[in-house]
Amino acid sequence: MIGGGKRCSEAARRLRQRPDTLELAVLDGQEVEKQDDDQSPSGAIGEPAATASTSSSTKKTCWFQFARSSRNRRKRLHCEEDEEEVDNGRKACLAQPEGMNIGSSTQTIATPLMIGDSFYSLATAAPNPAEYTNPEDQEQYKQRDPSVVSESKSTRSRSLRRLSQMRRRRSSYYFSENERRIRANDKEFNLQYKYHNNYIKTSKYSVFTFLPFNLLEQFQRLANFYFLCLLVLQLIPAISSLTPVTTAIPLIGVLTLTAVKDAYDDIQRHLSDSQVNNRKSKTLRNGKLVDAKWSEVQVGDVIRLDNNQFVAADILLLTTSEPNGLCFIETAELDGETNLKAKQCLTETIELGDHHDALWNFNGEILCERPNNLLNKFDGTLIWRNQRFALDNEKILLRGCVLRNTQWCYGVVVFAGVDTKLMQNSGKTQFKSTGVDRLLNFIIIGIVLFLVSICALFAVGCAIWEGFIGQHFQVYLPWEHIIPKDYIPTGATVIGLLVFFSYAIVLNTVVPISLYVSVEVIRFIQSFLINWDEEMYYARTNTYAKARTTTLNEELGQIQYIFSDKTGTLTQNIMTFNKCSINGRTYGDVIDLRTGEPIEVTEALQCVDFSANPHHESDFRWYDRTLLDAVRSDEEHSHVFFRLLALCHTVMAETVEGKLEYQAQSPDEAALVAAARNFGFVFRSRTPNSITIEVMGRLEEYELLNILDFNNVRKRMSVILRRGDSVVLYCKGADNVIYDRLHSGQEDLKARTQDHLNKFAGEGLRTLVLAERRLTEQYYKDWRTRQQEAALAMDSREEKLNEIYEEIESDMQLVGVTAIEDKLQDGVPKAIANLQSAGIKIWVLTGDKQETAINIGYSCQLLTDELADVFIVDGNSVEEVEKQLRQFKESIKIYNRFRPGGTEALYNSDSNMDPLSVTMTQTSVFMHESSAPPTPPPPPAISVVTFSAECNDLFGDEKRSLDGGAASIVIDETTGFALVVNGHSLVHCLSPELEIKFLDIASQCKAVICCRVTPLQKALVVELIKRAKNAVTLAIGDGANDVSMIKAAHIGVGISGQEGLQAVLSSDYAIAQFRYLERLLLVHGRWSYYRMCKFLRYFFYKNFAFTLCHCWYSLFCGFSAQTVFDPMFISVYNLFYTSLPVLSLGIFEQDVSDKNSLEYPRLYTPGLKSELFNIREFIYSVLHGAFTSLVLFLIPYGVYKDGVSQHGYILSDHMTLGAVVATILIVDNTAQISLYTSYWTVVNHITIWGSLVWYFVLDYFYNYVIGGPYVGSLTQAIKDLTFWMTMLITVMVLVAPVLAYKYYLLDVHPSLSDKIRQKSLKKFHSRASSDVRRTPSSRRGRRSVRSGYAFAHQEGFGRLITSGKIMHKKPQDFAFPLGLGTKKTQALHNNLASADQTKTNSSGNHMGNNNNTNQRHNQNQNHSSMADISVEGRVHEADAGGSGGTEDMSPRAPCQDLDTINL
Repeated sequence: MIGGGKRCSEAARRLRQRPDTLELAVLDGQEVEKQDDDQSPSGAIGEPAATASTSSSTKKTCWFQFARSSRNRRKRLHCEEDEEEVDNGRKACLAQPEGMNIGSSTQTIATPLMIGDSFYSLATAAPNPAEYTNPEDQEQYKQRDPSVVSESKSTRSRSLRRLSQMRRRRSSYYFSENERRIRANDKEFNLQYKYHNNYIKTSKYSVFTFLPFNLLEQFQRLANFYFLCLLVLQLIPAISSLTPVTTAIPLIGVLTLTAVKDAYDDIQRHLSDSQVNNRKSKTLRNGKLVDAKWSEVQVGDVIRLDNNQFVAADILLLTTSEPNGLCFIETAELDGETNLKAKQCLTETIELGDHHDALWNFNGEILCERPNNLLNKFDGTLIWRNQRFALDNEKILLRGCVLRNTQWCYGVVVFAGVDTKLMQNSGKTQFKSTGVDRLLNFIIIGIVLFLVSICALFAVGCAIWEGFIGQHFQVYLPWEHIIPKDYIPTGATVIGLLVFFSYAIVLNTVVPISLYVSVEVIRFIQSFLINWDEEMYYARTNTYAKARTTTLNEELGQIQYIFSDKTGTLTQNIMTFNKCSINGRTYGDVIDLRTGEPIEVTEALQCVDFSANPHHESDFRWYDRTLLDAVRSDEEHSHVFFRLLALCHTVMAETVEGKLEYQAQSPDEAALVAAARNFGFVFRSRTPNSITIEVMGRLEEYELLNILDFNNVRKRMSVILRRGDSVVLYCKGADNVIYDRLHSGQEDLKARTQDHLNKFAGEGLRTLVLAERRLTEQYYKDWRTRQQEAALAMDSREEKLNEIYEEIESDMQLVGVTAIEDKLQDGVPKAIANLQSAGIKIWVLTGDKQETAINIGYSCQLLTDELADVFIVDGNSVEEVEKQLRQFKESIKIYNRFRPGGTEALYNSDSNMDPLSVTMTQTSVFMHESSAPPTPPPPPAISVVTFSAECNDLFGDEKRSLDGGAASIVIDETTGFALVVNGHSLVHCLSPELEIKFLDIASQCKAVICCRVTPLQKALVVELIKRAKNAVTLAIGDGANDVSMIKAAHIGVGISGQEGLQAVLSSDYAIAQFRYLERLLLVHGRWSYYRMCKFLRYFFYKNFAFTLCHCWYSLFCGFSAQTVFDPMFISVYNLFYTSLPVLSLGIFEQDVSDKNSLEYPRLYTPGLKSELFNIREFIYSVLHGAFTSLVLFLIPYGVYKDGVSQHGYILSDHMTLGAVVATILIVDNTAQISLYTSYWTVVNHITIWGSLVWYFVLDYFYNYVIGGPYVGSLTQAIKDLTFWMTMLITVMVLVAPVLAYKYYLLDVHPSLSDKIRQKSLKKFHSRASSDVRRTPSSRRGRRSVRSGYAFAHQEGFGRLITSGKIMHKKPQDFAFPLGLGTKKTQALHNNLASADQTKTNSSGNHMGNNNNTNQRHNQNQNHSSMADISVEGRVHEADAGGSGGTEDMSPRAPCQDLDTINL
């Protein structure tokens, strides 16, 4: 360092070596502080250091001095940390701090080790002499630090031992708290950081914690705590007039029942945890590969994965069975995508191979980020053999992935158990309760306040009565001994206080504990009804629907938002080649020769026989014979079509057990190549330089010149091939992209093909447009030269490559169109249509690309061509997203202005008309009587891109304005908006400043699709709707990427699909197919909600009618808390006399059948608005019960007061009155529940009429057998005609208003269920059902102006192919004469007839020489890997190309320098 001004920076540089400075002091006997103090003011590097002290005490204090002063020194010397160091020629001798992100490249940074292989000794306070090539520098180093040279071996060994001990003790000082350090195969080292093991636990209890934790959880429920307090009060004899048994038995019963249910659920979680934790994983232990349980895998272990095996933990890929360290994984469990993804390990670790000794001796240290939930990000550094290697996400295999197309691989565990990204995204298990539960809690609080008020009123009345009247009757009614008798007001006050608690006990039956017992029983049995439903049984997998929780059934009847995954949930994840268009002619439809109309394709229809092709696939289905005939007749255009499909792709072929199999990166490409294979164009093999296909039994080999790879910006991929002297470019991509690059003069062909594209898009098929261009040899050479120059450019490389690619991908000839069907699960469109008709909003949250998500939206009719607009949010910044949302808001305003009676008006109307009603009969019934205004003109068609209005449609068709209100409803059902949001834009939409705007627009859209979203984003969207809309949500999915969403929603539904059982294990309900969700909600959910609401209304009615009788009686008993009923009757009233009828009502009641529930989705609407049970309905039940109790008490009281029987017996006694009132109460309950019941079963008859008989039997048994205090009271009463007349009059007075009100509603304000019950189903035809059940033949007539493009392909596979890194053979084996072929190709030649080895002319020899370029600049485009060919390779290629090939012989292909190709 030259000047003293940089002294601080030099000192800061030295002190950044904080742990290593101390280690050097231990090794060399130096004191850190002394070394610092003895530095010269100038800070010269070569100045000798002070002589170190060798005292033992000084060595012992080194660490403590460092620990005490390190923080202060770092702060003090931070002033010039960023200044440039003087010694630029020296290599950095310090290890980089943890978490350093070197980048995604495989750059190696040499870091010399001084002692051993440990990272902790990477740096020393003094420079290493070996680093200097200048002898003067070495001599200077020795003079500066002679102790390093002269240290004895014994001192060195002692220092090393001490250093090793200090490193273990001071591990926290070596890296930041936000970073993680792992050493492979070093269990002792990793244990000191206390990383989580791989044990997974989703259960809540253990054997020892179950009882206390479960009781604590249950008593957190307000009702249970309330009844516990009542039980305590009943244990006090001075204030209790009822035995504690009346509360203790029901309370213990409900606690036991709930505990058994919770225990069962937790046992199931234990079993599922055990199943996962006991999976086997091959782990290296002591140099040997052993089978270890997943739960025993720890951080730092090296594990082996075999093909098709799940990854046990998040691992760093070390080596694979592929020569270039590649492996392929399927991440459907994480992001729902089934297309394969390539991962590649470091080139330096490939040499480990599957040698267990080398893998066991691998001692690399990994510095990486702490556990997080970012699936697409990983930053870390590997330190091994004195070098540092950057680690990124491409070298990490995450738990939940499946190894595909790779024989084996090895990796070191980085994150285990709950630290894995899969578990980090799984979310927390939340306690879920229904809306009815929450309402009940609120009602209970109100009832308790009401009860306290009544008790206080009666306590005041009792005190007054005792003070003025009761004091004179102490001879007959003596006060308790605890009551002061000296001063009357005091005694009366004490009595009133005691009576307060007595009435609290007597009146507690307004909220009996049996309410919760009954609710749990009803839910429990309803769960079994779901499990036993044969209509939700999936025979293919032998799977029934399963209610995995018993507490949320009625919530299924109140769902307002459904959040669904796509892959595996809506689709089968199976791609099939469905239709195509070749040279302006469409294929795939089966035409009825008599009518000329397309025939519906069903399983019964016979498919085309491909057995003549030895390579055909037995499961391939094609029904149009004309295409196969065209191929076999050597029709030129069909041959070009299928030859393009067989050559333009990145599929890999391999022979497994003598059978040709394809390994495709995306299911789209697999379907296209398989289609070409079945039609006789078989893709056989490929090398980095060639592609071999078999056409109608003849081999054709093409030299692969370039692959212009696919990406999301280009939306196309191309291959450039040479065969003989012909050079051709084949291209496939999106229709709008390819159409812009076609040669002029094809207007007629383009128009016909566009019509086919619209037809395919209208049917929900995924389309790709195929095109070709014939190139001259000279033009290709010139283009290749310019392409290589652009690839080697140091500035604007991507832009220059884009221009080069645009040039050659222009002036193409249209070949045809492919139409692939992403097969939906059976019944998905119908289920979605009915759910939307029920008023439920459906959002699709998927990890797939935007085009794929939109295409599926149209396929399942979540999106329709009748929508006014589809908004796409794809901004990359907050400003862009906000601008888009603002524009969309304006578009909605334009729509609403031209259609004031549209969807939004219907939503905000006060009528009961549902805006999403789809039943024509319902529309006519509700709208017939009203004189609806004419339908306003349709809104202008709003463009997604330009937001313009079409003037021709501005005023619409005037004939439409003459239609009635029914037509208005029909229009609003089919029009509206949809919203599509990309994942990167969703991040901004969920931000606090934009979430309100986003929610405002989303709530006005008929459907919302969020694509490219992470599992955590799914949960955040659900939480946003729950929080902002206060709506009941349901999430449905089938993979681990849906777990967080399922846990966040009110209801989680898991599908037992192909992606495992992670979603099912975290769900509340499990079904086998998405279509069963329709029945689960519209039938079981609606029934459960309807039954629970009806049960609660009746339950509160009967209990208020029973309990308030005590209130009326208190007016005649001096507020003494005397009960009007027999205490035993009070105890068993809810348990024996009225429990079974109301349970039958809650279990079997239904207003309409399951068929009608599905046919009329609007029946679901009352649950959305909580119309069947709310505060208003509760108050009605309370008032009804109060009226009943008043009539029940007053009529018998008036009859029996001072009454005498015809035999002269006195009837005005307390016990007779109580027995008569109790009997009339039971009879009235029976009559009322008979009126409540709409659906009578044998069980209903037995429980309702049986309970009435059971009352008399139990009363007789209790009073006469056991000897109750009311013995003979009822017997004597029923012998007199007065009893029967009193009962008849009372019941008629109570029932008559109910009957009158029911008939009034039925006649004047009938509900939809009333109408369905009144009229036969033959007169009701659902317009929605006819729409959604249309056959494929009727859908063929639809046309769509939207693009049907969708291609689930991933960028980068083209470079892997041309570089040879994806091949199973070594790259150097690929230099061969293409005409002769590889050994594999020669074997194919030998197996064919000799005629197949003669000259084969490729179809079409016309060469285009048009060099016009289309100046379209696409960004983020990857250039071909052949751009990196060496100079020698280019010369060789030019020479070979000039000589040309003879017959089928192609020139020798150059061997590329594979090391120059960057992945």
